[in-house]
Amino acid sequence: MNVVLRGTVRGRMIELDRDPGIEENRVVEVILRTRQLPGPPPGWEPGSTETAAGMRADAWTPEDDRILEQIHQERQRSAFREIPE
Repeated sequence: MNVVLRGTVRGRMIELDRDPGIEENRVVEVILRTRQLPGPPPGWEPGSTETAAGMRADAWTPEDDRILEQIHQERQRSAFREIPE
């Protein structure tokens, strides 16, 4: 059974926002995620090797530039057409 609940950490305990619907003393596995995404790691700079683009920079080709430009141009075109009256 998978249930997503929200709660507040109070020391080593987590106060849930609602009843989890699980019997008392049942052993469960807990995965913690904060609601806000963490910021970049200390010392991170845009374009550095810690980014996906930075890790693939050695493998980038002019063909990749051409493909991205083609995608950009297609996105600029209007997705709507005029209806004749």
